Amino acid sequence: MKLFQQLLVAPAALGLLASGANAAELNINGVSDYAASADQVTSVTQFSDVYPTDWAYQALANLVEQYGCVAGYPNGTFRGNRAMTRYEAAALLNACLDRITEVTDELRRLLKEFETELAILKGRVDGLEARVGELEATQFSTTTKLKAKTVWVAGATRAKGDNYNTGGEKGARDAYNADYGGFSFSYDLRLGLKTSFSGKDLLYTRLRAGNMGDTSVWDGNGVSLNKLDTAAPGGNIVEIDRIYYRFPLGDSFTIQVGPLTRNTEMMGYKATAYAKGGTKILDFFGGSLGTPGVWNKETGGGFGAVYSNKKQVEKGNPYFTVAANYVADSGEANDSNPNTGGFMTDNSEANITTQIAYGNKQWGFAAGYRYGQCGAKFRTGTEYAVGDKFGTPCTVTNADGESVRSGAQSNSVSLHGFWRPEDSGWMPSISAGVGKSFLSGNSDWDDATNKRGMASWMVGLTWNDVLLEGNALGYAVGQPQFVYDVEDGFVADGGYAMELWYSFQVTDNIQITPAIYWLSRPFGDETQNVNGDYKSLGVFGGLVQTTFKF
Repeated sequence: MKLFQQLLVAPAALGLLASGANAAELNINGVSDYAASADQVTSVTQFSDVYPTDWAYQALANLVEQYGCVAGYPNGTFRGNRAMTRYEAAALLNACLDRITEVTDELRRLLKEFETELAILKGRVDGLEARVGELEATQFSTTTKLKAKTVWVAGATRAKGDNYNTGGEKGARDAYNADYGGFSFSYDLRLGLKTSFSGKDLLYTRLRAGNMGDTSVWDGNGVSLNKLDTAAPGGNIVEIDRIYYRFPLGDSFTIQVGPLTRNTEMMGYKATAYAKGGTKILDFFGGSLGTPGVWNKETGGGFGAVYSNKKQVEKGNPYFTVAANYVADSGEANDSNPNTGGFMTDNSEANITTQIAYGNKQWGFAAGYRYGQCGAKFRTGTEYAVGDKFGTPCTVTNADGESVRSGAQSNSVSLHGFWRPEDSGWMPSISAGVGKSFLSGNSDWDDATNKRGMASWMVGLTWNDVLLEGNALGYAVGQPQFVYDVEDGFVADGGYAMELWYSFQVTDNIQITPAIYWLSRPFGDETQNVNGDYKSLGVFGGLVQTTFKF
């Protein structure tokens, strides 16, 4: 309590104390001794009967050492447990008032000396109050915040290797370069509206626009592995690509539901340290974490729940998270016809995804599983793995030429782990992921495709504060999803991907990232094979990615 507050309550306190003392207890000589010793105490340690364990020790120390208006008795005692007489209270109050007078005179001198500066500060405060009032009057919402990001991508790709005959006027290499080898300049824009009604919930709406669509190599054209993590819809058309509501349930559960939600955003824990500050290049390494079978980033109508021990999270200790969600494809979830779509129907192209993880910000592990209904998509892989020959269609054509249900489905699993050093240096953060997918169907499915198993893996390294604080260097290598198991015959579908980037943190809100990547065999088993002579055709890419956050 401040000194002037103590003075305000002093009359009431003195009255109560006075009622507890009678004339027989009054010792005039003791009061005189008390008053006479007022200038003798400068530290609470001078009292022989006051100890640090006393409940009022700190308050007494402040009064003695800061205000100098508490005295004891000539014998060095304070006698904190005895009742105070009115004479003693008067002596104490007089000493405190003397100090108040001294402080007041000093304050008056300071106020006069800094009169000009105080006037300037007052004017600034008045101006700030006026601006705050204007902002409050013109803000579009008291519950919603806007968080935005735009990414500009300038670069090109080039096919390298054998120019084998594909039956057209040009060979495979020349055909790719003729259709997709030009330099381009594209953008992606994301405007996120975050609304909270209780301070703990979130209604999230995201508007997105861009021009990396059907005509851009960065959206996976040419080969699907060209797809960047920042690839946006084409046509410069603004569309809503997220709208969901998230809220806590008790102390440990979080629920998320919405007509445009994403399964990988309801995992609860992202077991990777690859890419610093949002730096992401190829979608296979950045968005799919090297396991597009589980991390397929399915978006549509759905719901999910995440459990985590928040008390451990707040303490920075390792903690468990368990997540499960259901998401139907966005093109089917809003379809009222159960024969072509629907929500939680046989034709929803739905995904059921789960994950269990353990770790903190420095290290962690996660195991994931995804069940894919017929029609459910994989994210990125070789052309043989994700092209027209692959899929889990709900209908296939049987031997009699009839369209029948395929009974197709997929089951995918993944394992991820990461570790980052406590301090930046020569040792990088290390992230790794491995995944497998298993396909099944009825006999008609067997006639349509004989694929049975696919796999993928990646390892990513990130060095922070390279050359300058805030900058980062990253390298990743892996095998994008490829077919490794077929019902009969042999498949040569495996290929490698690698990327190298350096991120310049120009300001807190601007980041420039030059990057190169190489896809050794992106067409997979569709690369021409003539009598066991396996051709080689890869794709090299180079780009500069600039990110603005506001």
